[in-house]
Amino acid sequence: MISRAQTVAFQGVEACPVEVQCAVAPGLPAFSIVGLPDKAVSEARDRVRSALAVMSIALPSKRITINLSPADLPKEGSHFDLPIAVALLAALEILPPEAANETLSLGELSLDGTLVAITGALPAALAAAEQDRTLLCPKGSSAEAAWVEAATVIGAASLSELIRHFTGQGVITPAQPGEVIDGPPDKDLSDVKGQEVARRALEIAAAGRHHLLMSGPPGAGKSMMAARLPSILPPLTPQEALETSMIHSICGLIEAGGVSRARPYRAPHHTASMAAIVGGGRRAQPGEISLAHNGVLFLDELPEFARAVLETLRQPLETGDVMVARVNAHVRYPSRFMLVAAANPCRCGYMTDPARACPRAPSCGTDYMGRISGPLMDRFDLRIEVVPVAFADLERSRPGESSATVARRVAQARTIQAERYAACDGTSVNADAEGRVLEDVAQLQDDSRALMMQASEHFGLSARGYHRVLRVARTIADLDGAPQIARDHVAEALSYRLPR
Repeated sequence: MISRAQTVAFQGVEACPVEVQCAVAPGLPAFSIVGLPDKAVSEARDRVRSALAVMSIALPSKRITINLSPADLPKEGSHFDLPIAVALLAALEILPPEAANETLSLGELSLDGTLVAITGALPAALAAAEQDRTLLCPKGSSAEAAWVEAATVIGAASLSELIRHFTGQGVITPAQPGEVIDGPPDKDLSDVKGQEVARRALEIAAAGRHHLLMSGPPGAGKSMMAARLPSILPPLTPQEALETSMIHSICGLIEAGGVSRARPYRAPHHTASMAAIVGGGRRAQPGEISLAHNGVLFLDELPEFARAVLETLRQPLETGDVMVARVNAHVRYPSRFMLVAAANPCRCGYMTDPARACPRAPSCGTDYMGRISGPLMDRFDLRIEVVPVAFADLERSRPGESSATVARRVAQARTIQAERYAACDGTSVNADAEGRVLEDVAQLQDDSRALMMQASEHFGLSARGYHRVLRVARTIADLDGAPQIARDHVAEALSYRLPR
């Protein structure tokens, strides 16, 4: 007799169905696992044997074979412990075979039989809902998995508790979803004094999800303003929250089963490797650009990042996803993020400060900013220079608008865009508009078109740069509540296309 249990193997955020087959046959005593398991899966036999021994369940002196089907799909992770144990218990007629086969299980076993929380509970719950199965998982992961309303989630604290549930000795109540974490930012835009141009650029970037580059000497407030950008962004929509939480679930970043409505804000150090930024490693894990999906990726000291790392950002910025290709894995992750970067004008940072004249100016600035390639620089919709605020002005300046005030204007602009692009698949904000859609929503009047043509010829705008100016102008018009793009909107959008 062959018993069966169902589980999943993760390939990126996709949960691929896997059938765990268990055969207990006469022969020399052995416990083998086949089906392309990795080291963690192969070690499951020792954890399962110890957990059963704690419950006084002795394995028969026979040959036990566990097959993970399909056999050519790589199996990685300790979450295969529970489905292996369930299939084995069904083969020993301790659990009903039909109950084992009609559920989808995943979880790691301790040596004493307790179930340890695992990563990937949310995509596994989606897979269980698609297969119309009940999900069995550790209690510590049940609140996260229960966010999938179409799936019934049973969270058990130990293997013995799960056995009692199946045998009717102690039925486990289905798990409830965790709390919604609004995650209100503790940093407010009112902390920024002065910097009207930079504050305006932040508002435009937030309203249309435009990429922003801030250049200026140390202490001008670039990092401070970037850290306050999440406070003016609208909360994640339910669909965006699900997409983002799927990626975070794979990486084990969902705390206490709560799903956050706050947009991700990732700020990796400039020494981060290509695999850390783009994704990769032995298991082709998502990188920072995917963890920032539907949120903000802040790269401080942009020229200090390795050039090869920066160049890998060009394709995700255009397509909104990234393919992590390895020898044994080709995994696609979503990576539609807002790129915000900060850079000093030169290595010492004071090239533009008249009080600290640099003897190597302007060649030092040209060499330093030259680390950022032209194609990558062209992908920034907004490029501004942040000028330090004098100490006397800091003393006299009143606090600027609060994040709540700016956020209301951003939300109104986002609502206009959501209604505009409701019928456009894959387009939700102005930064996504392209092709015929962009031509329809960013039509220019005669005076605006003349200004664009003059600027294009004078500054040598590329086709990409021209379209990005149109998108920014459309966002500025949305912030003003204007149905058409006026000449003033185009002029302001052009002012943010500073030369390198």
